[in-house]
Order: sequence, then structure tokens, then C-alpha cells
Amino acid sequence: MAAQSPKINQPSEASDGQRDFDFQFGTWKTHVKRLREPLSGSGEWVEYDGVSVVRKVWNGRASLIELEVDGAAGHIQGLGVRLYNSETRQWSINWANSSDGVLQTPMSGKFKNGRGEFYDHESFNGKAIFARNSFFDITQNSIRFEQAFSDDGGKTWEANWIMTFTRAKDETD
Repeated sequence: MAAQSPKINQPSEASDGQRDFDFQFGTWKTHVKRLREPLSGSGEWVEYDGVSVVRKVWNGRASLIELEVDGAAGHIQGLGVRLYNSETRQWSINWANSSDGVLQTPMSGKFKNGRGEFYDHESFNGKAIFARNSFFDITQNSIRFEQAFSDDGGKTWEANWIMTFTRAKDETD
């Protein structure tokens, strides 16, 4: 049996949540698998590889994510800003793609039992949907992220964007 990376210290129920994204600071090799046409019944996926860099802001109560990946379907550059709200003890996830420079609808949520879940209500192809971003299988050296959409009020979910992060070797090692 292959050795697995040890689980990192996960946020606890007693935590106020402001350090919940500390696990992701650094540089990551990033693999993206994207459903070409979400909520269409299509099963055609496209894949990309590249790098993500996550920086600490405000002593960890915010972070900045830069994603740059390439694949047969093209080039993606994205920018994420995560902000911690100490009153609600929740995070907002804000995302923009360089192709249009538009900040998307923010998602809100938190970590519980080692899994981060963040939701919003938005429009996709002219239809109201729910969207969910999840962070899970978190170790010191790897993370899994999944975005899913629901067009039936959250009864069923279709994954449409899956990322696996593998920590890049620190240049000082």
C-alpha cells in the first residue's frame, strides 16, 4: 500500500475560522479538469496543467490566489480573493477570469470536519442555479477542489470543474 501524505491540522469546531485557508499558502502544481458544457448532459471534459500561487494577506484573514494553466482547449488565467468575515465566521470566495476581467458572484461558507463548502445563487446560461465550491482531501502536499452546479434547487449536483493541487518543491529545499 502506498504511503499517503499526512493530514494537516484541520480547522476545529472551536476555531473561529480565520486561519482555515492557511493550508494553501504557497506554490502548487495544478491540474484542472473542466466539463466543457455544464448542465447540458454532455460528458466532454477538457484538461489543463499549470501552477497556482496562494499568498497570505491580512495575517491570513484573506488570501490571493493566482491560477495559470494550459491545455488543448487553451489558456486559463484566474484570480481569486478570499476574505474572512469575523462577525459571521464565514469566508467569501471571489473569482475573476482574465478573459473577461469580471468579478463573479461571491460564494460564502466555511470549513467543517476538514471540508470547506461555499455556496452561491447565480445565473448560468440564463437560468437560475446554485453553485458549490468544495475543498477536501487536504494534506500538507495535496488538495482537491470541486465546483458543482445544481439546476434543481440543490437536489442533485453536477461537478464541472475539478482541480488537484500538489505542493511544488520550495526553491530553498
